Amino acid sequence: MNTNAGLWGYSLGDTVKFVSKNPYRIMVSGRIKHYISAFGEHVIGEEVEHSLMSVAKEEGVDVIEFTVAPQVAPGDGRPPYHEWFIEFGKEPKDLKAFALKVDKVLQQKNIYYFDLIEGNILQPLIIQSLKKDTFINYMRSQGKLGGQNKVPRLANDRKIADELSNYISNN
Repeated sequence: MNTNAGLWGYSLGDTVKFVSKNPYRIMVSGRIKHYISAFGEHVIGEEVEHSLMSVAKEEGVDVIEFTVAPQVAPGDGRPPYHEWFIEFGKEPKDLKAFALKVDKVLQQKNIYYFDLIEGNILQPLIIQSLKKDTFINYMRSQGKLGGQNKVPRLANDRKIADELSNYISNN
């Protein structure tokens, strides 16, 4: 953002969409840092949120919080995948079927992701259900509990994902 004279400027870190040209109107649609492209898929926060929330609404599922990270080396001979860590208020009846629906919507939103799934470079996303208050406890452990701090929705590394793995629910 800068002044109309260009005397000063700095990066806000937000991505925006023009929703109207007359009058000019913009909508903040995400953060520059929040994307996954570990495999060239260029998945952005807006696509992930749309995919998850549209399927959650359709299925009557309540999502408290979530984050997504790539699993580059699953270690079982299968292709890599996106691992979604979700704390549910109301869980889906069938978590695997829910994950497949979310994956299909994400493929429809992002052609690069679709191509990687179709080409068996990536396997469909995997959802890990987390115990109640996982994200609150995680943020507290990082000294970042409070309204001004948010869990990143997307990451290109496993830093947060590895910490959250300790909270996976066995329901």
